[in-house]
Amino acid sequence: MATSLPSSHGPQAAAGAVRARRASLVGQLGPAWALPAVLFLLGFFVLPLAGNVARGFTSPDGAFTLAYYAKLFTDAYYSGIVVETFVVSIISTVACLIVGYPVAYFMVRHAGRWNPLIVFCLIGPLLTSIIMRTFGWTVLFARKGLFNNWFMQLGLIDKPLRIIDSELMVYVGLVHVLVPFMVLSIAAVLKGVDRRLEESAQILGATPLQAFFRITLPLSMDGIATGCILVFVLTNGSFLTMLLLGGGKVNTLSLLIYQQFTLTQDMSFASAMGNVLLFCSVIALVLQLRYVRRRTVSA
Repeated sequence: MATSLPSSHGPQAAAGAVRARRASLVGQLGPAWALPAVLFLLGFFVLPLAGNVARGFTSPDGAFTLAYYAKLFTDAYYSGIVVETFVVSIISTVACLIVGYPVAYFMVRHAGRWNPLIVFCLIGPLLTSIIMRTFGWTVLFARKGLFNNWFMQLGLIDKPLRIIDSELMVYVGLVHVLVPFMVLSIAAVLKGVDRRLEESAQILGATPLQAFFRITLPLSMDGIATGCILVFVLTNGSFLTMLLLGGGKVNTLSLLIYQQFTLTQDMSFASAMGNVLLFCSVIALVLQLRYVRRRTVSA
């Protein structure tokens, strides 16, 4: 009596058939898989953003107007705030780069088994509310805060120092909040830089410092560009730090928008200022894409 031997390819063939059916089902559904995400973005991002853009060009009687933008760029007070916004963003970006690059370099090249701990210290604060992180500086440096109390107990000062409500504390708070974005952006690129390139440069006679500036730093420019764009854009839209630590010493467009919404209720003017920040963010992203594309083509 003839017996049929089980085919060794049976399980593989069955699994292949299941995968083929799944692929066919996905192909039949097509873009329907993305429909919920598209509807969510349209309803909660695109439409509100379009409404805000349109509001910035609409007068109280419903007519098209550029008066809000003329007021923003011709009035000395508002134009000064526009300039101060970009000055604060540039200084914060440079400060985050100065602080963040050494941390990223150490984390990638020298941290070793301590690298997970450093990553946790960077990401952990991002899981905490920005309000709580900003209030932490108030607890430390307020007139009756920890540092003033310690200094007075040690006899170093006779009366509490006024540290909070200053420009310095605004920059300290911004760097504290935004430097993780710089570090993570640079570290992601530095991990892809082959250490053998630096070793080859040193074998050929370059000092470690020369190898860094001629090899490592140029190859990490993509991470620097990404980190700078992130910090610059986020600083443009940050107002809590200025509000809680600035004491009115630093005025930016984001803080002015907050005041327009909460105090004067001038929604159209606030929308116009929001459009200016949006335009600046789009320009920054376009410049980054052009930079990355040019480097990719040249490579």
